[in-house]
Amino acid sequence: MVQAHINRIATAVPDHQVHDYFLAFAAANLRATPREQATYLKMAARSGIERRYSCIHPSPDPEGPTVDVDGFFPRGAFPATSARMDFYERHAGDLAMRAIEALDLGAGAAGITHLVVASCTGMAAPGLDLEIVHRAGLNPSVERTLIGFMGCYAAINALKYAHHVVRSEPKARVLVVNCELCTLHLKETRDLEQLLTFSIWGDGASAALVTAEPQGIALDGFHALLARAGRELMTWSVRDDGFDMVLSGQVPGAVRQVLGENREAFLGGREPDQIALWAVHPGGRSVLDAVERVLDLPKTALDPSRRVLRENGNMSSATVMFVLAAMLRDGRAGEAGCGMAFGPGLTAETMTFHMAA
Repeated sequence: MVQAHINRIATAVPDHQVHDYFLAFAAANLRATPREQATYLKMAARSGIERRYSCIHPSPDPEGPTVDVDGFFPRGAFPATSARMDFYERHAGDLAMRAIEALDLGAGAAGITHLVVASCTGMAAPGLDLEIVHRAGLNPSVERTLIGFMGCYAAINALKYAHHVVRSEPKARVLVVNCELCTLHLKETRDLEQLLTFSIWGDGASAALVTAEPQGIALDGFHALLARAGRELMTWSVRDDGFDMVLSGQVPGAVRQVLGENREAFLGGREPDQIALWAVHPGGRSVLDAVERVLDLPKTALDPSRRVLRENGNMSSATVMFVLAAMLRDGRAGEAGCGMAFGPGLTAETMTFHMAA
């Protein structure tokens, strides 16, 4: 049977490192409630995040009249969703192309047969897929598939689709692109929970080449899990002032429950100690801690995920691809792996893989 492989992965982030700036912005919003301000700063400091990047160019003063140098986010009059979608349309293509160009397809771009684009933070038509076709030099007849509004686990679904394509068409060459502008949905609010949720988000993009060529990460299987009574714990809604992501404090507990009850199913009959590589989407430090505990993993098992969280924050669907990129670089032939990402539902999309030659 033909097996799909991720041959290459490239990643990209915008120019603007904004983590400390956004923390200062949020703290300023809570100035009237010193106790909540202190709680916010304490919890943000424990997030495990040191850097995040954004397509928003921050102004010099986080307490100034506008958040960004272009005046797109003026205090008291943050942009409506329509304006944010215009911003997405202007910037998403540039970020996606950074990742695609780093993939170094060269003349091989013309041989791409399928394009899969996952993006949950913006939409337009004609959209990102057609922009990539034009700018990356793909065949205009390339088969295009868009995966949207699934949240952080959309990357696993994109790989699952590429896996099915390659198994049915062994000569297929699938370009999988994830591009997310999470920080575009910045809120001007005094709501502590909303500010804490926003304190983890960053922008990022990835590009991957999936073919039947036996090199890189061999995709073995996929399994979707749905937590009991988890529907309201993680939601992703379109509002008048941008997309509104809600992350309940009960999410880590739901993650432990759904993984613990389905361990045999998503691990393909293996025990956790038989798996060397764990590509876990770093949705937050507490989520990684929950996965580590329920599977009784060694303290170092999730180091790649914690490193991506520390250096980039949560970039929605692109994030787990950053983790897989590290494994593609450092993994050894024959090592078994498990990937997973979480999103609205509460859903856990999982996959098993191994390192090829």
